[in-house]
Amino acid sequence: MKIISAILYFLSHHPGWSFPIILLFFLLLFAWRKKAVYGILALLMPMANIFLAHMLNAWFLNAYGIKGSAIITKEEQTNSTLNDQYIYDYDVLVKTADGQDVLTGFSTMSAAIYPIRNGILIPNVNETFVVKYIPGYEKNIVILSDESNYGIVRKMAENQQEVQKAWIQYKASPQNKAFKEEYLRELKTYVADSDNAADPDVINNYKSIIQQLEAEK
Repeated sequence: MKIISAILYFLSHHPGWSFPIILLFFLLLFAWRKKAVYGILALLMPMANIFLAHMLNAWFLNAYGIKGSAIITKEEQTNSTLNDQYIYDYDVLVKTADGQDVLTGFSTMSAAIYPIRNGILIPNVNETFVVKYIPGYEKNIVILSDESNYGIVRKMAENQQEVQKAWIQYKASPQNKAFKEEYLRELKTYVADSDNAADPDVINNYKSIIQQLEAEK
């Protein structure tokens, strides 16, 4: 497993070096087997690696790794951009399950984050987060965003947006029964979602509002 982890680390963290290696690999297969599929793969795979290697790395580490913790010790802006946003390099300290300290790092482009989403959610500097790694190659890590405090806070904030929308509608027109029912429904949905349990004060406040609204029926 550690050999696979090392390969995936190289592919995802060094796309510039990976590009000619992958290209040469499939060109040699094409020359040897004389099959067009290898020629097509020689054109597609080097480019695909740039955008997909970190996703494959995230899936692999989540599936086969063991948990540890980590903290970003330094954040540095680079001159490169992605979607008009600057790419950052991060220095990271990993604390393994057996107490080892491992220094590693990643960039905005190479960070492996699970669950795999369209957005790139990086923890703040000096904030502990949950990771997984393969023993023997601890420098290759995947960030478990939904199990880390920063990810939980962001998830709760996203979930509250629907409650906020329903509350604004209800506040603007409290006599509208449809708005009241929607507000009540969103409150109940939020309270029932275990992802939001990390903030009991909000949960208790929403439960009180639910009781008030139901008492008015």
